Amino acid sequence: MTGYLGSGKTTFMNELLKLQSNKKVAIVVNDMGEINVDSSLIKNNSLAKYPNMELISMQNGCICCTLREKFMDQIIELSHKDIDAILVEASGISDPVSIAEAFLAYEETEKEIPVYLDSVITVVDADRIYAEFLDELNDYVDSDKDKTETDETETDEEENDPDIINLIMDQIEFCSLILLNKCDLLTKEQLREVKEVVKIIQPEAKIIETEYARVDFENIVSHIPYEYDRIRDSSLINKTLFKNNHNEEWIDGVHEEYGISSFVYTKRQPFSYDKFMKFLEDDYPETLIRAKGYIWFADDDIHTQLFEQAGRNASVTEISNWVAALPTKDREEAMANYPEILEDWDETYGDRINQIVFIGKGYSKEEITEKLNQCLETYKITK
Repeated sequence: MTGYLGSGKTTFMNELLKLQSNKKVAIVVNDMGEINVDSSLIKNNSLAKYPNMELISMQNGCICCTLREKFMDQIIELSHKDIDAILVEASGISDPVSIAEAFLAYEETEKEIPVYLDSVITVVDADRIYAEFLDELNDYVDSDKDKTETDETETDEEENDPDIINLIMDQIEFCSLILLNKCDLLTKEQLREVKEVVKIIQPEAKIIETEYARVDFENIVSHIPYEYDRIRDSSLINKTLFKNNHNEEWIDGVHEEYGISSFVYTKRQPFSYDKFMKFLEDDYPETLIRAKGYIWFADDDIHTQLFEQAGRNASVTEISNWVAALPTKDREEAMANYPEILEDWDETYGDRINQIVFIGKGYSKEEITEKLNQCLETYKITK
């Protein structure tokens, strides 16, 4: 289970145990800090009341990266015990993709695995989504209506961090079940708008509306192994990219629901760093809800940059090297191991490309395309 700070993950765990106290469950709680606050909250509220529960605390790291191997060892150990299910509360900054990949990696190395990943659950703060993406206010203001439910706190600096907002969107895009929490803080119309946006971003995830994160145990388990590839490819971002890259019929504006649509911007020409950053800071359309893609800059033909935008926040992060920029031996090895690289290989630029998916409501594709084209820079690869 994922979900950003204050979404209600720990409340969900406590409420779940109250509603389904007859289940034998093990709970793994991950906290980045030296002291696992969430683990203490669950232990104090539930452990004495529910003797069938076993609580494991993992701290000083994140199970999606630094504690990944230790996490899987713990899961396998728990799977040999007489329990009905293992519930995992990841830290607020965990990447659900990496956690799911941990199970895939284990399955590839082990002949038989005594446990399977059933669901990836994301707890979503409906009030925050409304304020961050749908409210007409210029500044996001945390609601003070539900302080008793908030299990974690965040500073003003954190809440405005574009990486954090993008993480929240990533958590929504990669899950099989969404608990839309704090629904009592919104009007029916506001809640309808939030559900519409969430459903567009991740159309295949089941959505359960909750107050104080209350949900019955049977509503969160599918009893079917988690389909990694299907969930990974089910978000609107990935669907749009897939159809664009495979030349399938995909007319911009046809895939439109609730007034929200998407399109892909693709250019085999680099951006000017200064022009692109100025576009983000001064001229980025407010009609765009979400954008994500890989880009490259004229002054750096080595590194792949990840561009992400969610609401009023945007970020550009260096994540890897273009395959075309690798030494010959490494490049040939990459192509042999991943032949799909050659499907979209350009004789001049290799795999270097600007390719961004935009999702929004009431935007002008032509206007956005023109603004991006103005950020392009004439460039010639030097060999």
